[in-house]
Amino acid sequence: MTAAGTFVRRNFEPLVLSIQVLVDLAVVAASCVLAWWIRENAFAGGGVIGSGNSTPLELYREVFAITGAVCLVSFHTFGLYSASKSLLNVEEYKAVAKSSVVSFFVVLVLLFFLRETNAGGEGGFYAPFLWLHKEFELKVNPDDLSRVTLLLSFVLIMMMTIVSRFCSFRVIQRLHERGIGNRNVLVIGAGWTGRKLQEKFLHVPTLGLNFIGFVDDDESLVGSWIGRGQVLGTLDDLHRVVGERKVGEVFISMPETKESKILEICADLDRVGTPYYVVPRFYHLMSYNVRIENLDSIPLITRRVRSESLLSLGIKRSFDILVSGLVLSLALPAFLLFAVLIKRESSGPVFFRQRRIGLGGRSFEMIKFRTMHVDECGDAVAPKNENDPRVTRFGRWLRRYSLDELPNFLNVLRGEMSVVGPRPEMPFIVDTYGALDRERLRAKPGVTGLWQISYARQDAIHSNLDYDLYYIENRSLLLDLVIVALTGFAVARGTGAF
Repeated sequence: MTAAGTFVRRNFEPLVLSIQVLVDLAVVAASCVLAWWIRENAFAGGGVIGSGNSTPLELYREVFAITGAVCLVSFHTFGLYSASKSLLNVEEYKAVAKSSVVSFFVVLVLLFFLRETNAGGEGGFYAPFLWLHKEFELKVNPDDLSRVTLLLSFVLIMMMTIVSRFCSFRVIQRLHERGIGNRNVLVIGAGWTGRKLQEKFLHVPTLGLNFIGFVDDDESLVGSWIGRGQVLGTLDDLHRVVGERKVGEVFISMPETKESKILEICADLDRVGTPYYVVPRFYHLMSYNVRIENLDSIPLITRRVRSESLLSLGIKRSFDILVSGLVLSLALPAFLLFAVLIKRESSGPVFFRQRRIGLGGRSFEMIKFRTMHVDECGDAVAPKNENDPRVTRFGRWLRRYSLDELPNFLNVLRGEMSVVGPRPEMPFIVDTYGALDRERLRAKPGVTGLWQISYARQDAIHSNLDYDLYYIENRSLLLDLVIVALTGFAVARGTGAF
């Protein structure tokens, strides 16, 4: 490896962070200039509110500079420059929206306080503040600036930064897929929890975590293969394995082990300076929104009581009606075309109707375009690949682009489903649910959701509980908007059922 390659490998995250700051600054600057150009060319003299006299770009120089600085500080405050990433980066997209709104109001406040003052007085209590104000006051009168330009600047900052972040995430993911910037990770504990970690590492290579194997306290497992990972040694071999394999991070996955033993492992890793993470005993409990309380010196974990207000329920229902109505109106010609092609290829009804379980365990009839031969349509495991003989040729195309689910929006209009939510399961699968699985029934099922746009799309719905729990515990209109936007990208790429 060349010296440059070694430098990039060792300093990948700081380099990415530095480049991201520069990209964000360039996006903010471009958004501001574009907002000025749009106002000057599309609004000026057109009789639109806020139009009128032309304003030279030079007048906005100070304001745009302040906007850039405020946005970068706000991005940092909302965690956009953190090395850790959320599930499918949805929290980062939400943070962009929140930080853009906060930056807008901060800039408005600064424009008010930094306007030029004619206050006099060389003495008195306010003298030091007047001197300080004189050092930072704006050389331009904010009243001379266009309110349309200022508002449009932050709208574009939000939209363009989200697009920029989406592209940045994809670039970083491609680098990780090629092994650039990956960190070697070791899992201590080859039990059920450790194997779930291995699945995540292997299933989502874009995490940038290169799984090298297990260490376990069971000597009989040493040298054996568990899934695609080998048990490299026992706990006594931990230092050797960390050194030989150049381990960057260790995941301690021994939830049934005594606390004293876990603390010994943590202390051992602290001594050699290796970062580590501990998977808690009840890690699904931590998927909920929990709070930490104290009973004297004893920490307690309790679940936050989360009840949706009538306002939030009304907003979500209005969003569902608006989106489903718009989709069905625009897709009407496609409905007619698909109906002809489905009937032409195979006999039977155009629509496939099946009982599914929704909110609170209530059943409903879900509607989809039929993609399989009539005699193959029934309560069975869904096709896993395009070679499944049950699927028709046109059905394969519909499933690839998820167009077979367009009639689901009829269920949305009827109030049985939502635009975003967990996918509804068949009754015979719900009958096998345990207490934790039934948490999925706390939300109205959706046409799309986190699972549908994840790397686990090929797995069964009920085997990806983590995605549904995350959505149920963090649902909001902003999260729904992010998921809908990401769904659009997924459909365009053709990453549907296959």
